[in-house]
Amino acid sequence: MSAAKKRAGVAMSAAQLGRLLQNFGEDRAIIEAFVAWLRVEAGLSGNTVAAYLRDLAALHTYLTAHAERPVQRLADATARDLSDHLAWLKTRGEVEATKARKGTRLAGSSVIRHLATMKVFYRFLVQRELLKKSPADAIERPMRWRRVPNVLSPNQAKKLIDSSRVMPGAGETKARPRSSTKADSDAGSDMSQEHQAGAVSLALHQRDRVLLDLLYSCGVRASEAATVRTDDIKPELGIVIVIGKGNKQRIVPIGKPALESAKVYVEQHRRALLGPRTDPGTLLLSRSGQALERVAIWQIVKRHGRASGNDKVYPHALRHSFATHLLAGGADLRSVQEMLGHSDIATTEIYTHVDRSRLKEVIESHHPRERKKRAT
Repeated sequence: MSAAKKRAGVAMSAAQLGRLLQNFGEDRAIIEAFVAWLRVEAGLSGNTVAAYLRDLAALHTYLTAHAERPVQRLADATARDLSDHLAWLKTRGEVEATKARKGTRLAGSSVIRHLATMKVFYRFLVQRELLKKSPADAIERPMRWRRVPNVLSPNQAKKLIDSSRVMPGAGETKARPRSSTKADSDAGSDMSQEHQAGAVSLALHQRDRVLLDLLYSCGVRASEAATVRTDDIKPELGIVIVIGKGNKQRIVPIGKPALESAKVYVEQHRRALLGPRTDPGTLLLSRSGQALERVAIWQIVKRHGRASGNDKVYPHALRHSFATHLLAGGADLRSVQEMLGHSDIATTEIYTHVDRSRLKEVIESHHPRERKKRAT
């Protein structure tokens, strides 16, 4: 099995897929065919396939439970049904909304993603000759306003990573008085368990540091960090191999501090988390020795964010900070695009709007009128 396929399996297990498919009733067979098409022909990652399924499950729930004219099969939905669903996603949860509309409203970008999912799915149905025309084609894609990403200052990023340092004295066992016979045996067992708990605690702290280094020092996504394998880090080359969206492989430089923390973790601490269990191969492990999931990564980052005095930090904010700090330091846009794995440079350009201080310095240093002012 290829490394990319192994990562896809980590991203969405058979059990997770089964739970998602339970939401579709009569449509389960066609949804299974759609999943196979996404994986084999479109080559999408497990996380992306799961996102498509969640969007379609939300559509199916709306059509069967909230639509004015209930629809039992996705293929029977009209353009009006799909349009009403998008409006429902955008407006539900308002104070004046009806009971059927209560819930969490989605941001405009998330609604656009739902529309993209519907367009792909209904084109698939047309391709399979289950429909003559896609009802989603009648819905125009709305303009998407780009928000300036949340970016940490270099000092905030340093505090966040430093918060994951191993606590002094963690894992040390206290001396116990001498016992005899069975009591002595019980004390030895207690000391062994305490030592093991201390080793796990040390391993978790070092794992967190490696995670934060990957997010900030390499700019990887949370889902990418979760699927990095121990042999993906190449210390002799100073790189880490990352599998991104669409199972596309890219090579990202990794700095010496991050390499050192990864080395210490793998050589001294990772085994404490793995224990006697089968090694899943991923670099980052949970307390139970399993591959670390994306939700757990979010929780770890939030926890260290609070410890560093920043309760608004989240995994993607570290990726934003990575890109912004590189550009502010003089890196060229194309290099940052390649390291982030963006297929379109327009996606990377958002980071050029974040830090305006460098632009001011450029004008003051190079514009002839500004140079003349300083000279006088």
